[in-house]
Amino acid sequence: MTIRVVPLGAGQDVGRSCVLVTIGGKNIMFDAGFHMGFNDHRRFPDFSYISKTGNFTEVLDAVIISHFHLDHCGALPYFTEMCGYDGPIYMTHPTKAICPLLLEDYRKITVERKGETNFFTSAMIKDCMKKVTPVNLHQTIKVDDELEIKPYYAGHVLGAAMFYVRVGNESVVYTGDYNMTPDRHLGAAWIDKVRPDVLITESTYGTTIRDSKRSRERDFLHKIHDCVQNGGKVIIPVFALGRAQELCILIESYWERMGMKVPVYFSTGLTERATQYYKLFINWTNEKIKSTFVHHNMFDFKHIEPWNRNYAEIPGPMVLFATPGMLNIGTSLEVFKKWAPDPKNMLIMPGFCVAGTVGHKVLQGQKVIEIDTFTKVEVNLQVRVMSFSAHADAKGIMQLIRNCEPRNVVLVHGERIVMDSLKGNITKEFGIPCYNPANGVAIDIDTPRNLTAKLSVDLLNSVLNESYQKKLRQGIGAMQPQSCVPLHGVLRTNYCGQLNNMSGTDQPQLEIVHPSEILSDQHDHSSLQQSQLNFEVEKEFSAVSLFNNMAPTDKQAIHMRIMDLLYVEIIQSLPTTSKIERSASVLKIRSVTLTFHDHKTEVLKILWANEDEDLANRIRGAVNRVLYSSH
Repeated sequence: MTIRVVPLGAGQDVGRSCVLVTIGGKNIMFDAGFHMGFNDHRRFPDFSYISKTGNFTEVLDAVIISHFHLDHCGALPYFTEMCGYDGPIYMTHPTKAICPLLLEDYRKITVERKGETNFFTSAMIKDCMKKVTPVNLHQTIKVDDELEIKPYYAGHVLGAAMFYVRVGNESVVYTGDYNMTPDRHLGAAWIDKVRPDVLITESTYGTTIRDSKRSRERDFLHKIHDCVQNGGKVIIPVFALGRAQELCILIESYWERMGMKVPVYFSTGLTERATQYYKLFINWTNEKIKSTFVHHNMFDFKHIEPWNRNYAEIPGPMVLFATPGMLNIGTSLEVFKKWAPDPKNMLIMPGFCVAGTVGHKVLQGQKVIEIDTFTKVEVNLQVRVMSFSAHADAKGIMQLIRNCEPRNVVLVHGERIVMDSLKGNITKEFGIPCYNPANGVAIDIDTPRNLTAKLSVDLLNSVLNESYQKKLRQGIGAMQPQSCVPLHGVLRTNYCGQLNNMSGTDQPQLEIVHPSEILSDQHDHSSLQQSQLNFEVEKEFSAVSLFNNMAPTDKQAIHMRIMDLLYVEIIQSLPTTSKIERSASVLKIRSVTLTFHDHKTEVLKILWANEDEDLANRIRGAVNRVLYSSH
């Protein structure tokens, strides 16, 4: 059986996360994000890979969105309302609540301010969200009779989830973005030891080991303090929900403790709505917030005020949390253009920036940045990179793999050079296959077929009774619990073909029974199904022929000579009172028969009944000695 994984976005890249998985005949699309580094058709995943004719609803069995960040959900209205997908969509309750707000904010900037056309509308966002089915953590959802999904806590942002998907005996875990370290408002990601066939994990910080969180926070506060004390302005690009709340809590407590009077602003009205969401979804936060929320709302900030765009021109120090986090559009980009030329000012980048964004260019050290055809910005302000990202680092990724014990790992959502290094580390430490496909490249992963067989009551009683009697003979008395008890039985099935050649849709009925149950079902024991073993002897013809000075093409004569050699070997090595029947091309001892099917065949067959299993094993040894020893 095979699981196919195809990144339609975020393959050896960060942005427009979208992964198509085919498992057990079902097609699931994980995430539908857009890329902030592009302003044309490349911002969206290449959905044509799913269907050239656009019949996405017929092809896909489900769409699953991991969290509300736009690089994971930003293309969803486009996919449903403009591409026509009308099938099942799943996300958590917080994700469904927050998603439309971020989508609408981005739509306003893209369409109303920048004048872009062929973009989804406000009505499309609302219609899209009506099609979403919200799910609870640890709730098993049966999409149909075979496909089921189960979300697990991912940390990262409010409502983020990893999804376990199972079809029959095959399973996949898609992590989305996750954080294995708890912070000031969210807990650490957690998942059962589900042992999936494939783990699809982000790898954004796959080569980074972060230093102490406390030392990072202290350094962050000192840098801001020093800048504003010298009359500078500090801009901190963030996304509206997630790291924004984390850093606002940090600044709020520091300003309160130090009696700071320098104004702190947040550029979006989402801070007010964030409090409502954290109240509504309090169970998604960490234990400290849950226990204190009624008496002290950590998100009621006294020192942080809403931003007005006119404040950018006011002289004097200030701190601004500006959205979005990659300086690609919006308030963060507009304020950056005004503050960048002044060396007293400071830019603190707390998270990852994808290639193509202004934030990425700043991190690359560019001193003059072309914003558009008419605008160039001279970068003189101080640039500080401080990792407050809510993504797992290399240690966290390895910890997740250790926790859930997958058979295979697929890396997405990371840069290729990082993926290559992480891939080697995973293979070395865990000894399992690891892949990092590019966008549009399919990875086919073979999975073992697990078959379930019923155990007959007669066989179970026989095994338990035998084990009990053995304990009594050893003077042990009552049986002690044990994890494994050996048994000897017969596998009975209604499947006519070979079990290892079954298709994914075949579901044979299997039962392990006591041998006596098989015999009692048969009126004539000779009608029992025989076992068969084939020996490929084509390579042996030349050796046997030369030994007897025969032409290699004279296969009938070679068959006779092989039978002569087998007869002598069996007589000498297997003393038996049973009569050996032989002809030119057949040897038979009890039910064990050795034969060439016809004079042209190059395959020697051995057939035997169940009751002659031991004799057949000894004869197989004789055949090996004759065919595979030098003559």
